[in-house]
Amino acid sequence: MAQSQSNGFWAAAGKRLWQSHLSKVCVAILVFFAGMAIASKLGLVASGWSQEVGVSYANPSFMANAENIQGQNSLMKGRVETIDAETREVDPLAPYYDKIVAGAKQYETQAHELAWSLPLGGDKWGRSVLLKVIKGGEVSMTVGVLAALLAVTLGTILGAIGGYFGRAIGDVLEWFYSIFTSVPYILLVLAIAAAVPTKGVTTVIVVLGLTGWTHVYRLVRAEYIKQRGREYVQAANAIGASHRRMMFGHILPNVSHLTLVQLSQLVIDFIKAEVVLSFLGFGVPTNSISWGVMINEVTVELVLGKWWQLATVAIVMSTFVVAFGLFTDLLRDALDPKASRR
Repeated sequence: MAQSQSNGFWAAAGKRLWQSHLSKVCVAILVFFAGMAIASKLGLVASGWSQEVGVSYANPSFMANAENIQGQNSLMKGRVETIDAETREVDPLAPYYDKIVAGAKQYETQAHELAWSLPLGGDKWGRSVLLKVIKGGEVSMTVGVLAALLAVTLGTILGAIGGYFGRAIGDVLEWFYSIFTSVPYILLVLAIAAAVPTKGVTTVIVVLGLTGWTHVYRLVRAEYIKQRGREYVQAANAIGASHRRMMFGHILPNVSHLTLVQLSQLVIDFIKAEVVLSFLGFGVPTNSISWGVMINEVTVELVLGKWWQLATVAIVMSTFVVAFGLFTDLLRDALDPKASRR
């Protein structure tokens, strides 16, 4: 009689994860967001997010007939009345009037070609909120994923070294860890971001990655301390395996589920941190766009009663964060089913 082959750790975890209908919904949402971000990066969608396609504060399509005083005022800016002949004779600037009038008429003609309503409305400069939120999602998700990868990599390497070797090396790394954790996280991030002379997406990724490794380090170090005395590590040492092979070839696969869950959690935390940094002026530069920059722009819009940009970015960002957070919880339960029953 053939014996049924037992599933491996990752196969069993994947099966437990996929049995949940909620996890399927979360995966579908995350795949959709990832697909839109990739398409935006490739220029397939939202490539013209910075173009003026509507009047100032163009209404959403479902409010197409609502009054838009700001849009009407933007059309009036270019209007210049024709200068009469008597004024031309006494005014030394008369030779320039024809150019001024011609330029104003050209501006007015172009302005009348702009849309009065857009699918999700427009901002102060007539840019589409829909295209902005797609492009902003690309930037924010790129920051979150790459910064999380940097933080997890740094925390895993330092935690593995500190937990495996211990003694003087472990004490030095613990001292280094204590320095970072002694300062409140958001203050540390703001201080480093303010000290960096160049602003940009790469700077935000590096700042968040270099300040967000501490929690990963603490978990990995504790797990390495526990695993280094296990039989399989002693057996690897007995056959002459190198320290590097025992650290990353034998122990790391047994603690990789912790780093995977931390990676998922840090993506959410860093997207939130990018929003805060951009809102305070330390994150993504104003010539680019992200969810944080969009939230920063709405402070003036809300005074004028233009709420659609804030509503759009809040709904889109909340959907992504909630889906990612639920997926992280489900992933943790699938990788460590005993913890979910405690």
